[in-house]
Amino acid sequence: MTRLQAGVEDYLALRRGLGFKLKRPGRFLREFTAWLANRGQAEITTRTALEWATSAQHLHPSEWAARLSSVRAFAHYWSAIEPNNEVPPEGLLPFRPERARPYLYTDIEVERLMEAARGMQAQFSLQPLTYCCLLGLLSVSGLRISEALNLRLQDVRWADALLMIGNSKFGKSRVVPLHTTTQATLADYATHRNRCFADHPDAHFFCSRTGHRLDEGQVRRIFYRLSRHTGIRGASASHGPRLHDFRHRFAVETLLRWYRNGDDVMRRMPVLSTYLGHGHVSDTYWYLSNTPELMASAGECLDKRWAGQS
Repeated sequence: MTRLQAGVEDYLALRRGLGFKLKRPGRFLREFTAWLANRGQAEITTRTALEWATSAQHLHPSEWAARLSSVRAFAHYWSAIEPNNEVPPEGLLPFRPERARPYLYTDIEVERLMEAARGMQAQFSLQPLTYCCLLGLLSVSGLRISEALNLRLQDVRWADALLMIGNSKFGKSRVVPLHTTTQATLADYATHRNRCFADHPDAHFFCSRTGHRLDEGQVRRIFYRLSRHTGIRGASASHGPRLHDFRHRFAVETLLRWYRNGDDVMRRMPVLSTYLGHGHVSDTYWYLSNTPELMASAGECLDKRWAGQS
């Protein structure tokens, strides 16, 4: 291992200790430093960073930009230790991906998806109920799909009606309270799950047919099939509503409810931010400009406030 490669490992360990996952950046940096080592080079230069970032011609420009951005972040750290290394300037590969436009599921669409899951052609007996329960939980909890799939039996605190979400994005852990109806649905699923997998008492809550954690890629593929079956996606559409949009729906519905109840939304935003597991409350503020209906509710609230002061 070269000194530069050892520096990458130290850098990744430091950043991960602060809560960053760095899965793709870690892979990029290891590939880059291995590429430099094969060329007999021990220092980072703007030219070599740019050459490596664009060397994979089959990749989209957004991937080139991500590769160079990973090198630039490490170079800032490494140049403080080894001043002869260059930090590639910003703007060399100016690509900014558009943020996906969220799709806000209606109650009827959620019910149709759950019904389609309940009636899906099953690979094993528990599969329809697993997907029905999983989609329902995503729609009412604001969980990330990875957080739902990582849930273990002991993470559901039945006596307190809580979900314990551990080591999620940014290394954060949090507690998610459950509505009584959600708790009852999860309890019913747990009864069926434990009958099928009595020999996996400490396994994941949502199980594959082998009793292990559901594969996220397979979950997404089944969701696409269900969303096409219900007409939410076109029969041959490659893009459309996502699993992550359940999280957007939860956030927007919460904000709408607060506005309609006359709550002080700005003061309550940190509560929603904590509930969603956001790293910064600014990430939650984005939902304020997300939908015309939400903006209309915010406007009505502001009009009432001004009317009360006049």
